[in-house]
Amino acid sequence: MKITWLGQAGLLFETGEMKILVDPYLSDAVGEKDPAKHRKVPVDERFFGVEPDVIVLTHNHLDHTDPETLSHYLCGEKSVTVLASGLAWEAVRVFGGSHNYVLFNRHTEFTVGSVRFRAVKAEHSDLHAVGVLIEAEDKTYYLTGDTLYNTEIFPDLPEKIDVVFLPVNGAGNNMNMADAKRFCKKIRAKIAVPVHCGMFDDIDMTAFACKNAVIPTVYEEIPLP
Repeated sequence: MKITWLGQAGLLFETGEMKILVDPYLSDAVGEKDPAKHRKVPVDERFFGVEPDVIVLTHNHLDHTDPETLSHYLCGEKSVTVLASGLAWEAVRVFGGSHNYVLFNRHTEFTVGSVRFRAVKAEHSDLHAVGVLIEAEDKTYYLTGDTLYNTEIFPDLPEKIDVVFLPVNGAGNNMNMADAKRFCKKIRAKIAVPVHCGMFDDIDMTAFACKNAVIPTVYEEIPLP
């Protein structure tokens, strides 16, 4: 499995059979609405050429469900499976086309090829927000989505989590680094990858003091053991 961090909470998963985009944000749409949140990392247009088989949208905030970014992937001829929670599902369907728009709320499971996707609870200001479990190539990857530490999340999770990707910025109803560390310890993930930093802020991600942390570099493959 090759996993590339696209900045913010965006991730590109590449298995032997498919490409999966999660919450891609490759525009400055947020900055255009709020000048204090102009992106600090330029858009790498190489990723506009990705032809995803699956797009996962965890919630309907502009840095996760961005029409400008999604237009690069949903306005072509290729049919895409779009797994989107409540309000994101309503927003993304305006693209129409031959895509399969799946309402991907908590407890929903959807299988594409040999990859299974499971939506789990997230605690965020979009009340339809979800995290997602991606089960592929005998591993379980957990993307918490934007979320606070909430004890109702844990019953949704499996005992075995190989890699967790979680926010550590501590703003906008997301975990800070202290709570993210406690969260990782609770779920016993083998590897923890902090995300949702560096796009609008100057947070030093290397300060995430989790012993099993792998710090990603934007637009590069994440070096997972």
